[in-house]
Amino acid sequence: MTAPAIHLLRLLKWGRILARHGALTGIERNPNTPPALRRVCRVLRFGASLPTAPAYADAFQAIGPAAIKLGQTLATRPDLVGDVAAHDLLRLQDALPPVPYSVICEAMKASFGKPLESLFLDIDETPIGAASIAQVHRATTTDGRRVAIKVIRPGVETEFVRAIETYEWAAAQIEQMGGELARLRPRLTIDQFKRWTLRELDLRREAASASELKNNMQAQPDFMVPEIDWQRTTGKVMTLEWIDGIKLSDKQALLAAGHDLSALSQTLVKAFLRQAIAEGFFHADMHQGNLFALADGRIAAIDFGIMGRIDRRARVWLAEILYGLITGNYTRVAEIHFEAGYVPAHHNMAEFATALRAVGEPVRGVATKDMSVGMMLDSLFNITREFDMQTQPHLLLLQKTMVMVEGVATSLDPDVNLWDVGAPFIGEWIRTELGPEAALADRLMLDLKTFARLPELIRNIELRYPAPGGAPPAPPLRDIQIVRVGGGWRYVLVAAAGLALGAGTMFAIG
Repeated sequence: MTAPAIHLLRLLKWGRILARHGALTGIERNPNTPPALRRVCRVLRFGASLPTAPAYADAFQAIGPAAIKLGQTLATRPDLVGDVAAHDLLRLQDALPPVPYSVICEAMKASFGKPLESLFLDIDETPIGAASIAQVHRATTTDGRRVAIKVIRPGVETEFVRAIETYEWAAAQIEQMGGELARLRPRLTIDQFKRWTLRELDLRREAASASELKNNMQAQPDFMVPEIDWQRTTGKVMTLEWIDGIKLSDKQALLAAGHDLSALSQTLVKAFLRQAIAEGFFHADMHQGNLFALADGRIAAIDFGIMGRIDRRARVWLAEILYGLITGNYTRVAEIHFEAGYVPAHHNMAEFATALRAVGEPVRGVATKDMSVGMMLDSLFNITREFDMQTQPHLLLLQKTMVMVEGVATSLDPDVNLWDVGAPFIGEWIRTELGPEAALADRLMLDLKTFARLPELIRNIELRYPAPGGAPPAPPLRDIQIVRVGGGWRYVLVAAAGLALGAGTMFAIG
């Protein structure tokens, strides 16, 4: 276990880098920041030349790969780091200098346990992308297929484990200060970051996520997920189908190729809603660098290291909340928040509905370029403190991805209205999932499962109450009062009882 002094040294080093980029200014000026933490921020910035505007993304980039991933996590928490910081952290796109191919080649050989010539005809030594955890090379398999090879950077696991230990330690120290910081639950944020990162460090998990998403999106043919080459995939190396397309970030190239940007924007929104609402499993890193427009107008996604999952009950609540905001049914949205336990029961539901109206009304019927979903989420965060709403970790990725998808969609078509695009899909899903036919189907399935468990229930009853054996039942014994004494008298009674039993036995034998 790492000593507290080591954690402190790391934090002071990282804190100094954050201070030089002005990234601690918001914490220092926030009235909810505990005085002790505010003093530490002042010490860290002593003598530093501060920029005119904080550069949060640049600060995390300067600290290193683990900090880049942490920054991407904090981008989902405007309630914790502030709106400005969260928005700036969305700039973190994981671009790092590549590892030399000789090092990557040895890592692939060690992972496959066989010569690379037996798997690939050729591998391009120049990577097409290098991120904090892995880098990607173009290759051709021995059977002539063009593929992309994603390889974990050697030694990155050790670096991440060391950094995560310090993040956990720091979060525990901050949370025990109580007050507003305890309500925001920073330890849960770090725990979620840890789980995301550990999944990304196992490329078989990423390959499995891509395969699952591909199966789920069969009903959305205009959204494409590349095929995984499982025979050339290990925990450290993943091989997948090559994507020939134009990044959605290259707007000029999209226009030159004749793509309909408005159609691409709507396809992206619908694909996200299908993943999050209908399937409960969504790509949670849908920035422009991970999305491509194919020649036939489809959108293809890559990089499945960060995925989100929502259970059916939460999806029903989410769909009703979104649909209620779209249609202006704020009373129902408030009821859902109380039913889900998001708002403590001691608050007034009507007051909460009024607060929601103040958030939702400015959004309805307005083009996203004028009033965004991201702004709506920011407004929702602003009312969480008033109504004692604790952070819901299972919704953090969803909130982040909604803002990210909105950003990509509006960059393609500034006039897109996410409500207009999403309302028909969400409304149809609610009718399908919550209508009378769905309720009847759910009841039938529940009853059938109950009937199927009856034989097991009967067997358990027989085990608890077995049939009498061959021996006759014991006669009833007279109730005798038990004398409860303590100290030495207990031993006297036990000895006396033993002597009496012994005498009786001798008498019977004699």
